[in-house]
Amino acid sequence: MDKSAKFELWSALCRKLREALVSVVPVGAIVLILGLTPLVDLSTRELVVFGISAVALIVGIALFNLGADLAMTPMGQHIGEGLTKSKRISVLFSVCFVMGLLITIAEPDLSVLAGQVSAVMNGTVLITTVGVGVGLFLLLAVIKIVTRTDLTMLLLFFYMLLFSLVALLIDRGNGAFLPLSFDSGGVTTGPITVPFIMALGVGIALTVGGRRANENSFGLIALCSIGPVIAVLFLSMAARGNLTYAIPDYSMETILHGGVGDEVLKTMWDVFKSLILVVVFFFILQFAVLKLPRRKLLQILIGIGYTFIGLVVFLAAVAVGFMPVGYRIGSQLALESPAALIVFSFVLGMVVVLAEPAVHVLNNQVEDITNGQVTRRQMMVALSIGVGISIGLSVLRIYYGFSLLYYLIPGYLLSLGLSFFVPKIYTAIAFDSGGVASGPLTSSFILPLAIGACVSLCGESQVLDYAFGIVAMVAMTPLITIQTLGFRSEMNLRMRSNIAVKRILEADDDQIIYFN
Repeated sequence: MDKSAKFELWSALCRKLREALVSVVPVGAIVLILGLTPLVDLSTRELVVFGISAVALIVGIALFNLGADLAMTPMGQHIGEGLTKSKRISVLFSVCFVMGLLITIAEPDLSVLAGQVSAVMNGTVLITTVGVGVGLFLLLAVIKIVTRTDLTMLLLFFYMLLFSLVALLIDRGNGAFLPLSFDSGGVTTGPITVPFIMALGVGIALTVGGRRANENSFGLIALCSIGPVIAVLFLSMAARGNLTYAIPDYSMETILHGGVGDEVLKTMWDVFKSLILVVVFFFILQFAVLKLPRRKLLQILIGIGYTFIGLVVFLAAVAVGFMPVGYRIGSQLALESPAALIVFSFVLGMVVVLAEPAVHVLNNQVEDITNGQVTRRQMMVALSIGVGISIGLSVLRIYYGFSLLYYLIPGYLLSLGLSFFVPKIYTAIAFDSGGVASGPLTSSFILPLAIGACVSLCGESQVLDYAFGIVAMVAMTPLITIQTLGFRSEMNLRMRSNIAVKRILEADDDQIIYFN
């Protein structure tokens, strides 16, 4: 690598570090300030470990985002472009299914969720079921792009199917699995999945072309978020017997006593097993179909290295510092002041989305694809408000103890209804954003916080009913906020157009020039 390339790489890393710093500092500051109040009793050791974990989180996010730019995004785009240009559609469809399956197995968010529900459902079975769901719906999403099918109609059909399965699940007496099923859809679209799938969609859509190529490139994440929910609903119907949920050990002392080094090694092995599947399959495609030049391959290999290191640092920091503190804050605030817990959850939700790695990937691609029509700032504000509301409402549900469906049914009716009144690209972006917003920090910091609150308010036996579902809420509310952004934009455009027409019609006839 020459000096100019090294300098460019270093500059890119510095930019990513600045972005990660801005993302993580608000979350860390809020937690540390809360830890110094009488509402939460965090020991000095816990605060120090949390602070160190926050610094590690900044480094991890920066390295991961750089790796996503260098490897995951180019891999997805090259596969999409290369297989589409080859005109071998059957190969394209087969590869998309396999990649959807492998990329989901590689997703760390799903592993975190599976570990927290292992007491009621086999983790390997859950991950495999979710992977098949993502693979099938990624295949469907690619068919949508190739055939240029309207996304709204597909969303309407599959959400009708989804809620029909929900009714059937409740009728069979397995309604306790409902929150877990919806959470499975939220956690699949995380830091590994999003860059790859979005780039795959862009590569295929731009190669297929057409008047709405940019619009068609969105919607893959939206469909890939539905597949796991439907798959886990089917799996839940086969469950028998009473559910007994056991709370995982969230104690920081247990982790520190076991050794941070052991936690890092375990995380390294988990990330390696996840990434190697994707990397090997990509290189099989490289030698069989893609034939990329050596320089591109070198860039991708370097990016994979950054992705690996970034994910290891990120996940280890979350496991050591964030999960234990999240659980402690939730359990203590629920006892001291439920009202303060709801307010804290809303504020935390607004800032925690800033630290989700995949959100930055999505925002950058949205701004590029829409040529600045939808800016990163607009996306971030809409996502922050949506996630803040969703976590606040989820804690309110834990306090009053009512079904998740009281939120999901009107929420999805509203979001699907809005899709008829906003430009199609806003609908596609909104449903993609819903999946992206529920990333690693949601499943490994917000979910433990909700579990802690539920144990204090409702008891351990109610955790599966009321604590789970918070990831699903995080995935739902951006659908409404971003489409509302699109609706407002559309109304402003129409108002400006009407004002311009009115001025023309009211113009003085003396100002009109007639040509004979």
